[in-house]
Amino acid sequence: MPNAVTDQAKHLFSGSQNLSMTERSLSVVGGLALAAIAAKPRPNMFLSVAALAIGSALAIRGATGHCAVKALVTGESGPQA
Repeated sequence: MPNAVTDQAKHLFSGSQNLSMTERSLSVVGGLALAAIAAKPRPNMFLSVAALAIGSALAIRGATGHCAVKALVTGESGPQA
């Protein structure tokens, strides 16, 4: 099971860079800020976990320079298997 999760994550964040440097910078800064906000204890644990997950995904998106959603919308082909 852990290999399936790892393989899916590699597929999701692999591919050619399709983000500009501005998009990448904003994703990293925004993602880290959202993850930091999620670290503060809140009454609703679900919101904290959701903010941490979304913030982490944004930071990874910016770090890798690849956005799977943008690739899907613009019709870019994914990584070759």
